[in-house]
Amino acid sequence: MFDFRPAGYVIGLLVVAIGATMVLPMLMDIYDGNNHWRVFALSGFITMVFGGTVALACATQGQKGLSIQQTFFLTTGVWVVLPIFAALPFWFGATQASYTDAFFEAVSGLTTTGSTVFSGLDDLPRGLLLWRGLMQWFGGIGIIVVAMVFLPLLRVGGMQIFRTEAFDTMGKILPRAVEIAKQISIIYFSLTLVCFASYVLVGMENFDAVVHALTTLSTGGFSSRDASFGAFQGNAEYIAAVFMVLASLPFARYVQLVRGSAMPLWRDSQVRAFFSIIFFLIIVITLYRIYANGDNVNHSFREAVFNVTSIITGTGFASTDYQTWGSFPVMLFFLMGLIGGCAGSTCCSIKIFRFQLLYASTKAQIQRIHSPNGVFSPKYNGRSVPEGVISSVMAFFMLFILSLAILAVALGMTGLDMITSISGAATALANIGPGLGPEIGPAGNFANVNDTAKWLLAAGMLIGRLELMAVYVLFTRNFWRG
Repeated sequence: MFDFRPAGYVIGLLVVAIGATMVLPMLMDIYDGNNHWRVFALSGFITMVFGGTVALACATQGQKGLSIQQTFFLTTGVWVVLPIFAALPFWFGATQASYTDAFFEAVSGLTTTGSTVFSGLDDLPRGLLLWRGLMQWFGGIGIIVVAMVFLPLLRVGGMQIFRTEAFDTMGKILPRAVEIAKQISIIYFSLTLVCFASYVLVGMENFDAVVHALTTLSTGGFSSRDASFGAFQGNAEYIAAVFMVLASLPFARYVQLVRGSAMPLWRDSQVRAFFSIIFFLIIVITLYRIYANGDNVNHSFREAVFNVTSIITGTGFASTDYQTWGSFPVMLFFLMGLIGGCAGSTCCSIKIFRFQLLYASTKAQIQRIHSPNGVFSPKYNGRSVPEGVISSVMAFFMLFILSLAILAVALGMTGLDMITSISGAATALANIGPGLGPEIGPAGNFANVNDTAKWLLAAGMLIGRLELMAVYVLFTRNFWRG
């Protein structure tokens, strides 16, 4: 019989942790003299009591090693349970949101998607705005640990190519996760501080700088303003672009960099490809804005740098409604959102390395057709790629396309139009943020989407954030028999 207790113990502790962090926005509201602090006090109490009860109930078996089935369950369970409680401040608080809207916002925050159902952000209590930023910040560091520890171990979507010898013993999963989390937390926190200071230096107010530093490093995209980055046009856009890129690079390389080894970062093929793609897209959009829209060079370049970086990293900040630029950039933005950044970063979507492996596999297959007697194998970072990795990547692409189609059809069945359904499905699975169209585009939000569609989109965000197969495996009969 499947033993839930080891996973339940960890989930309970994490629920306690997220409840404890509600103290920060509570203190923000107390500082502002806003009675809204009671909402965070109540939400935090409920959350910590529940998490503590679960952790204590599972403690006898909780510190034992995890089986492969328990690891899969833990990986998905954490991201399903935490939004249930992270939603409480929105449900109880000043937004007066339904639980559907509150849960949608919490899932969008913790998965660092950035889609929102709230407007009037400028008038909300600052505690709620800070909570939105904190959710994304914690979600960002959480997904780094998942990508560096759990997904390679679980052989999800080709991530096993990043697996190290440290994961050979199943009992070492949690200690290794804690070790990596400590190392990453220092780097992640340091980058956030530098980002905050940089925002302040270019004229952003302290509170706005805090919130946007949290959501920039997590590539989340929640803003403290209704206008998003439209309220901070200028040098702040360049600052945001720099840190969105930094957050989209493999954090394992930062660990190596801190230890005095810079070469792995520069030699990483996905890093080089990521910079090449961003540079190319910025040039294309800049030239289009100059010659098709008649914009000046400086403004075109700044908007191209910011919006290209925001979409390809899955951050979802918007400084302008790029849908007014024309059909070509809109289609280009839609496609670039499906690319994503590097594995082991805070960014989302398909990821650069999978496109590289797909290209390497296709190239090797073409060579075999051309020279049947030759021996050709796909290579990544100068090394031959095992067939199992290629199969996992192919399966990921197939599942992504199939999931996108099913989710889009399901959204259409709830009454959404075709553009909203397709772009909504894509932005949920790829965790991008804004969709296309007047309703969920960069100038809108998801407030008017029907409740059924919101639950479907929330499910899409969770599935996409966990790289599809880590979730789908839980719905197979063999998993529970194992």
